[in-house]
Amino acid sequence: MWNDPAKARDVLKERTYLANFVGSLEKIESDLSSLKELAEISNEEAAMGKEILEELRSLAKLAKTKEVECLFSGEADGNDCFVEIHAGAGGTESHDWSDILLRMYMRWAERHKCKVELIDRLDGEEAGIKSATIKVMGLNAYGWMKSESGVHRLVRISPFNAAGKRHTSFASIWVYPVVDDSIEIAINESDLRIDTYRSSGAGGQHVNTTDSAVRITHLPTNIVVQCQNGRSQHRNKEECYKMLKSRLYEFELKKKMESMNVQNANKTDIGWGNQIRSYVLQPYQMVKDARTAYEETDSQSVLDGDLDGFMRAMLELSVKGRGIKSESDK
Repeated sequence: MWNDPAKARDVLKERTYLANFVGSLEKIESDLSSLKELAEISNEEAAMGKEILEELRSLAKLAKTKEVECLFSGEADGNDCFVEIHAGAGGTESHDWSDILLRMYMRWAERHKCKVELIDRLDGEEAGIKSATIKVMGLNAYGWMKSESGVHRLVRISPFNAAGKRHTSFASIWVYPVVDDSIEIAINESDLRIDTYRSSGAGGQHVNTTDSAVRITHLPTNIVVQCQNGRSQHRNKEECYKMLKSRLYEFELKKKMESMNVQNANKTDIGWGNQIRSYVLQPYQMVKDARTAYEETDSQSVLDGDLDGFMRAMLELSVKGRGIKSESDK
């Protein structure tokens, strides 16, 4: 194995994952046993009982997370992923909503101890962003985030409207996996159109005065990827190739999934719908997923990156053909 660094890296990565997973299960068993013993000797002491209950809730949440990870059966579920955010029609309102979504996913990544790299960002004229692409690097990043692809709808009192009227904004999310060496994607150079241009925004004198930004168009599928975050054209081109391979893999995966959904329409209602989730901030607080009917009333917590409930519901729906109920429904 040591004569093949790439193989050694993959084996060690898998070993680390399995060791962490088994270690987590052993910790759950050990903590549960300790809490049972503590409950027996607490002699119904109120303060101690409250502390034990909080620990049990925390333990149950960890156990549920590990249960969800057992559902990651896709070829690329363990990979890193790219997340693209695009503002819908609506000008400044949609640009601001896209910026809120970018922050939300970056906060989710922080909660899961994932690293985030900003690949591309196009700012709006007045506020927010027109589009952005981030790379989320961490264990099972794509497995968790793949269900976020779709249109996200926001209803709120507009901060940009002097009359204080309620406004509806839309933004689309597209999540696709980073394709590693274990997945082979053939790209014909003659099918590509490569354009270079000057980067926009911050980046220093060198970045803004040279054609360092790269845009690659895959002509057969009309897939376009671009990167301007790196300081050199070579670095941006390399990142574009990685994104293109990932997009082509996701493109083929999506066609296969659509074919399966047509064949199994009577078994499940999973689909690539236009509006997957609504975030209502006015006149009441509610975030609801249209595919699973999972909902949360703490909208601020969701916008701060607490998305595991929505992702878990969609994972269970995709595997079992049904969603799960929130705590308030049980």
